[in-house]
Amino acid sequence: MAKKEANTDLWVAKQLEACKISFDAQGSNIKELNEALKTASKRGTGNAGYPEYVAVVRDFVLVIEDKASLDKQIHLTDSGVIATDTKSITDYAVNGAYFYGKHIAQNSAFKKVFALGVSGDEKHHVITPLWVDDHEGYKRLPDIESFVSFSPSNIQEYYTRYVLEEATDIEKTTEQILKDAATLHEYLRTYGTLKDQDKPLVVAGILLALDEIDYGGFRMDSLAGDQLPGNRDGDKLMNAIRTRLTRSNVGPDAKKDKLLSEFSILQTSFRLNETNDVLGKTPLKYYTEFLYEHVFKNIKYQKTSEDFIGRFYGEFMSYSGGDGQTLGIILTPRHITDLMCDLVDVQADDVVLDPTCGTAGFLISAMHRMLSMTESDARRTSIKKKQLHGFELQSNMFAVAAANMILRRDGNSNLQCTDFLKLNPAQTQLKGATVGLMNPPYSQGTKADPLQYELSFIEHLLDSLTIGARAAVIVPQSSMTGKSKAEQAFKSAILKKHTLEGVLTCNTDTFYGVGVNPVIAVFTTGEPHAPEKICKFIDFRDDGYEVQAHVGLVEGDSAKDKRQHLLDVWFGRTKAASKFCVESTVQPDDEWLHSFYYFNDEIPTDADFEKAIGDYLTFEFSMVMQNREYLFQNTAQGGDVDADTE
Repeated sequence: MAKKEANTDLWVAKQLEACKISFDAQGSNIKELNEALKTASKRGTGNAGYPEYVAVVRDFVLVIEDKASLDKQIHLTDSGVIATDTKSITDYAVNGAYFYGKHIAQNSAFKKVFALGVSGDEKHHVITPLWVDDHEGYKRLPDIESFVSFSPSNIQEYYTRYVLEEATDIEKTTEQILKDAATLHEYLRTYGTLKDQDKPLVVAGILLALDEIDYGGFRMDSLAGDQLPGNRDGDKLMNAIRTRLTRSNVGPDAKKDKLLSEFSILQTSFRLNETNDVLGKTPLKYYTEFLYEHVFKNIKYQKTSEDFIGRFYGEFMSYSGGDGQTLGIILTPRHITDLMCDLVDVQADDVVLDPTCGTAGFLISAMHRMLSMTESDARRTSIKKKQLHGFELQSNMFAVAAANMILRRDGNSNLQCTDFLKLNPAQTQLKGATVGLMNPPYSQGTKADPLQYELSFIEHLLDSLTIGARAAVIVPQSSMTGKSKAEQAFKSAILKKHTLEGVLTCNTDTFYGVGVNPVIAVFTTGEPHAPEKICKFIDFRDDGYEVQAHVGLVEGDSAKDKRQHLLDVWFGRTKAASKFCVESTVQPDDEWLHSFYYFNDEIPTDADFEKAIGDYLTFEFSMVMQNREYLFQNTAQGGDVDADTE
C-alpha cells in the first residue's frame, strides 16, 4: 500500500505542477502556516501534523491529503456530515484534509482555505474540494477532475462562483448580451420591419460606422433625420462604412463592392430612414444609439474570442425561426471554437482555414489564441493579414464575418464569398493552410446530391490543407456512423489519404434548440491512416455546460475542470477510464464513436462487491420464499433447470 500511496503522491504533485500551482510537501515554507501545523497532529496530541501538500495561491490556502484506495476517499457520520474522529481523519483523504484546513483557518491569519481530498490513481481517481471556515463549518463542493480551477488565473472565479455563489463577470456579460439581443430584435421588428437575413447586417453595419468615431469619420449627432437624398441617416452610415472598409484596406474592389451591397439596406429601406412618431427620430438613429450604449462601449473586441455579432445573429434566428436552420446553418458556440483550436494546438505561425466560416467564429478564436502567443508586431501583422483564411457561400453571412474581423482590427484580408465545394483543392492548398477548422452545413446531403453530405465537406477540407496539417470539424453524430453507401465511400476515401486522430462525442445541448447531437473529429492530413494507428474516442457529453432558463447554454461550475481533464487526456498527459476515453484501431465501416468501442475497465470497489453480493442474496432469499430454490440447487450441481418444474 505504501508504494501505491507514493504513486498517488507523485501523480497529485504532477497535476499541481501542470496547473502552475506552487506547493510544499509535508509542511509549508510560509512561516505562519508551518507554525500552525506544528500543533496539527491528527491524533490530538498537540504535536506536529503535516498534510501531503500545502499551497498558497493568491490569498487562498490549499490543503491536500491523498489516499491510494478509492474506498478511503471520505467517511461520513450517520447524519451525513464529515466524521472528525481520529480514525476517520487518519484513514480518509477528505476527512484528513478537512482537519488540516480547519486547523489552519483557526490558528493562522489565513482564512480563505480550500481542503482537497484525493484518492485513487491517474486513471481512476476522485478529487473532492471543501471550503473551510474558521469555526466548525465547511461547504462541500462538487468533485473535480483536475486542479485547474485552483490555478492562479482561475481560483478567484472559482471562489466567486462556488463559495460566494455569485455570477462571474463573464456570466454577467453573456446574460446582458442575450438581453440586449432580445431587446434589439424587438426594436428591429417593431420599427424597422426587417427580414430575418437583414437584421444582423444592420447591426454589423452600424457597428462598423461606430468604429469610425475614433478616427473622426462619423458622429452620432449627425443623424438628424434629413430626408434629402445623399444626406439621410442611412447615407451617412454608409459613408462611414465605406471609409472604414477603406481604412482596413479591404480589397480587391469587387470584395469591397460586395460588402457595400450587403450593407445597402441601410440606404434603401425607407422605413429605417423615416422619422418614427413614437421614437421622435429615425429607427437608424435609435438603433445606433442603442448599439453604442449597450454594445460598442462595453465590448472590447480585442480582449476576447467571443463572437458577439455571431451571438446576436444566433439570437435573431432563434426568435424568428428564419433562414439559418433551413439552410443547415448552425453557428458554433464560442467554447467549442476555442476548444477545437486547443485540440489541434493552434500556434502563432499556423495558417488557418475555415471553408464554411459563417460569422467567423473559428477565425476569431484562432486569431485570439495566435495573437496571445506573440509580442512581435511583425508576427501579429502577419497573423491578421496572411494567416487567416475563410470562405462563406451566403453573402449576408460573409458580410457579417468581414465586419466581425474588421472590428478586431483586421483579419478580414483573406475572406472570400464563394462556394468551397466548387474550388479545386490543389489550388486552395496553395494558401499553405496548416490548420483546418470547420462546422459545415448540416443535413443537406441526399442520395441525389451526396456532395452535400458533411463527410464530403470533410474530405474536401482535408484535401485542401498542406501535408501534415491538423483539422478539427464538428458534425452531427450520424456522420461518423456513415450508414449510406456514399458516406461509407467518403470514410474509406478519407482514410486512404488522411489519418483520423480521434472523435469526441459532445454535449447534446451544444447546439441548444436545434436538435443535433454533435461530435468533433480530428485529423492529420496527407498521411494515409495506418492499420495499427491508435485513435482516441472520448465521451465528452458531460462537458460542464448546462441549459439555463431564458438564457440557453451557459458555462456550468465544472466546465473549466472538465475541459482541462479532456485536454490532458487528449494530449496524453494523463490516463482516463474507458467510460471517458477508449483507444482503438479503426476501420472505415466502424462507427467512429466512443459508444462503438466502449468497454468497462473499472475495478469494482469493496462497496461495489458488497452491494453485488447483497443483491444476489436478496434475490436468492426472494426465490426461496417463492418455493423456487431449485434455481440455485440445480445450478450448484451443474445440471439443467427442469422446464416442467413449477
